[in-house]
Amino acid sequence: MGLYSKYMLPRVVDFACGLKPNMKQRQKVVPRAKGRVLEIGVGSGLNFSFYDPERVTGVVGLDPSVEMFELVGDKTDALPFPVEFVEGVAEEIPLGDHSVDTVLVTYTLCTIPHVVAALRDMRRVFKDNGRLIFCEHGLAPDENVRKWQHRLNPVWNKLGGGCNLNRNIPALLQDGGFRIRDMDQMYLPGFKPASFNYWGTAA
Repeated sequence: MGLYSKYMLPRVVDFACGLKPNMKQRQKVVPRAKGRVLEIGVGSGLNFSFYDPERVTGVVGLDPSVEMFELVGDKTDALPFPVEFVEGVAEEIPLGDHSVDTVLVTYTLCTIPHVVAALRDMRRVFKDNGRLIFCEHGLAPDENVRKWQHRLNPVWNKLGGGCNLNRNIPALLQDGGFRIRDMDQMYLPGFKPASFNYWGTAA
């Protein structure tokens, strides 16, 4: 791991993912989580303040970067439910079958190298009535914006720790075996190639 990836990238990611439009999106989806929650790409814990303590019994935060865990600080101190941090990748989730009620992914599917394999493993850890809650940026509907997403993606991917601008989130969810229950989509304020958002639930 280079110096940029180890020391600078976690702070760049934390800043970008914590911008006001992204936090407003988190506020829309995170309160839907219930029971035992697996948060994929938990990062620095930007979602913690939005969980509904009357619905959540505990959170397992999975992330491949221990450097991101170091940025959590005191975000867990006031939470009335336990939080467990686990270092690992989404393609091989270190949890048992049918062991969680909710899987939450926010601005994470863009960076997972083998995203369909990861989605299939998320299905494995669901209980029978489990569901996926997602909020992701991805492929825009406008052709001109999509062209720029494709052009910029190679450089963006290297500077952004593997983040991809042009992933087709609905198609990936379906390829991973999910059925989308509800989904909204729109451009957030900001840089258009990185601001088209999809959010909703899938089973």
